[in-house]
Amino acid sequence: MTDTTFATALRRHIRRLNGSTLEWDISEYRETVDAVRRRHDSFVTLSDDALAARMEGYRERIRSGEEPDTLLVPVFALTIEAIRRELRVEPFDEQIVCGIILHRGKCAQMRTGEGKTLAAVFPAVLNALTGKGVHILTFNDYLARRDARWMGPVYRRLGITVGFVQESMSTQERRDAYRRDVTCLTAKEAGFDYLRDHCSYDELHTVHREFNFAIVDEADSVLIDEARIPLVIATASGEADNGLSRYATLARQMQPDRHFTFDMYGRKLSLTDEGADFAERDLACGDLYAPGSGIALVRLYHALHAQYLLHPNVDYLVRGNRIELIDELTGRVPENRRWPDGLQGAVEAKEGCPVQPRGAVRNTLAMHHFLALYPKLAGMTATAESAEEELHKQYGLDTVLVPPHRPCIRTDEPDLVFRTEQEKQSALVDEIATVHATGRPVLVGTRTVRESEELAARLRDAGIGCRILNAKDNEYEAAIIAEAGGIGAVTISTNMAGRGTDIRPGGSDETDRERVAARGGLYVIGTNRFESRRIDDQLRGRSGRQGDPGSSRFFISLEDKLFVKYRIADLIPGRFITADDRGVVGNRYVLNEVDRCQRIIEGQNSDIKLTLARYTSLIEQQRRIVATYREKRLKSNGLPEPFSAVVETGGDHDPGRATVSRCRNLLLATLDRHWSRYLADMADIRDGIHLRRFGRQDPLFEFNAIAIEHFAALISNAEQEAVAEYLSWKEESAPDDPPLHPSATWTYMVSDNPFEDDPDMQLFGNTGYSLFAGILWPFTMLILLLKKGRRRKS
Repeated sequence: MTDTTFATALRRHIRRLNGSTLEWDISEYRETVDAVRRRHDSFVTLSDDALAARMEGYRERIRSGEEPDTLLVPVFALTIEAIRRELRVEPFDEQIVCGIILHRGKCAQMRTGEGKTLAAVFPAVLNALTGKGVHILTFNDYLARRDARWMGPVYRRLGITVGFVQESMSTQERRDAYRRDVTCLTAKEAGFDYLRDHCSYDELHTVHREFNFAIVDEADSVLIDEARIPLVIATASGEADNGLSRYATLARQMQPDRHFTFDMYGRKLSLTDEGADFAERDLACGDLYAPGSGIALVRLYHALHAQYLLHPNVDYLVRGNRIELIDELTGRVPENRRWPDGLQGAVEAKEGCPVQPRGAVRNTLAMHHFLALYPKLAGMTATAESAEEELHKQYGLDTVLVPPHRPCIRTDEPDLVFRTEQEKQSALVDEIATVHATGRPVLVGTRTVRESEELAARLRDAGIGCRILNAKDNEYEAAIIAEAGGIGAVTISTNMAGRGTDIRPGGSDETDRERVAARGGLYVIGTNRFESRRIDDQLRGRSGRQGDPGSSRFFISLEDKLFVKYRIADLIPGRFITADDRGVVGNRYVLNEVDRCQRIIEGQNSDIKLTLARYTSLIEQQRRIVATYREKRLKSNGLPEPFSAVVETGGDHDPGRATVSRCRNLLLATLDRHWSRYLADMADIRDGIHLRRFGRQDPLFEFNAIAIEHFAALISNAEQEAVAEYLSWKEESAPDDPPLHPSATWTYMVSDNPFEDDPDMQLFGNTGYSLFAGILWPFTMLILLLKKGRRRKS
């Protein structure tokens, strides 16, 4: 055993002792692959009709009760032959290994470019034979459509129907797609359809059937990054608050350090005494800290937050006279995402956009709770190893490392660390110009849209043409990113643009492949380190696919956001921050500190998400109780139980279909209204529950106790209110039926940390929590009641 092999074995053993469930040894899977290959030899000479007949026979055996596991070998063998006939490609052994891993309900790590899309076909075909449906959850709508069309001929050859769901589809189109054996769609869209189904008043307008098996592509992004933000079904509630422009103007007039202090690290604001006096004179509202001024103070804090802590082209885009949020972790612009409470309106007022009405949440669902509805879940990605602990704890997924078909020969150069941002930007332009002069393609990954545009401007000033991708149009950008490997190409992209599309050396022109390879392949440059090593690795992985040459390097500075936000520079002794004439800090200690801080941040973020899961666990159990109650009434053709006595008392012993429908819809609408209020109340309580710590109480225990108490009578109260409303109707003035669907779906950009300070929690100026712990909770409840009163009025 060599020293390198021994060191690797020792590291793996230590990880296992620390609880790692990561699998490196795939010899067991190789044995199954050998059996599949042997069986495939007997299928090569079969006619197309004979191939279909064999598959139909396996379908009948599974639907008669035989376990799919017993037919894995022959079904996978038939799938190989279908792929060969339809796509004219030969699946690699590693792709078959990945298929086995997915079928067993695990997460497979395969390097970028190894063919995960093809690998997913094997378990999808086998599990589709049950007739219960398979969902392949992709990263965006474009990939869902592409994969369904690309792999469609293989499925159809085997008698498997395939469909896809897009955000723009109608209810009937969605319903049809979910009835196919295999359905490709985003996890977000599947989750929203589930929530919409549980807000529907007509069973014909529901689209899902029972969940069975989901394969999650780009699993780390979907299961960890995207899952940070809960899905929310909402309806517009009340009028837009047009008075926010006054607060936006006031915020622009206030001066940092004089009227308020703010902490970029914690993203927190606090008014100074002078600032409070200044605001009170401008607003003519009297004492800002008096109980009756709570709403004014909250609006002021929101305006200051929008003005000084949220920045265009970094935190959001202004497009089409609307505010579109940018995901801080991925650099993407998610559809229909908003900040909660009044912060969205404050940003709209700051930018002079129409202030949209506040929303009333009808239902909400965390992604990990939604995916738990699938009896069987699997995932695949190129960057699962560093997230294996979280995948196991949150989803019960063990991770298996699949070796590449060809060894990766990409060179990952050590980071270059600069003292200042200006020195880093100057070095970036010089590096790109030098490499570009050789004809070698360059892909630059940036953190923000603003950074992309500013770097592109500097390159153009230097006479270097480039293309910018900012994760705004997935299909267009997938086509562009595929050409980023062409001779002399310079592409600047936010990190996640074009995700799921391979970059081939030479681009679409195969004749340029060798020319690019001779120049060293694609050169990937990162302009920032991200909070997660996975995001860094995803960027590196754009180069060096399937044994192609390539290299990567990160250019970072001590003024980057990661350093500022977590004060990493403060942790590094000054004697280590010595630089050469280019501003490069060469001491290895600095890089080690960055790596260490990334690991700490990842651990903290994982703990926060697990804490958040504990806070949503009880609410999810309650949501399922309501959903079960609701679904039973929705599917029933009889008069709902609460109305039986009152309808019969009225002499209507045989109520007509119209009466039954109206009573059912009234009950469902009333139940939805009570559940919506309950969610809003619990969200407000959770905002301030961390203050219970100062009374030496467990915030989670107290939160659950409040939730149980509030929920106990929710369904019975809804039933009583529905009956009372029914009795108050007059035939000529009976209200219209409720709408069949909610008016909007969006996701809220909420904090990952349930204990993080919120503007609503900073209503007492600079008063320390520890000094006044005994009185904070009653005042907090007062603010929550103010917020609750505003919702009632709207």
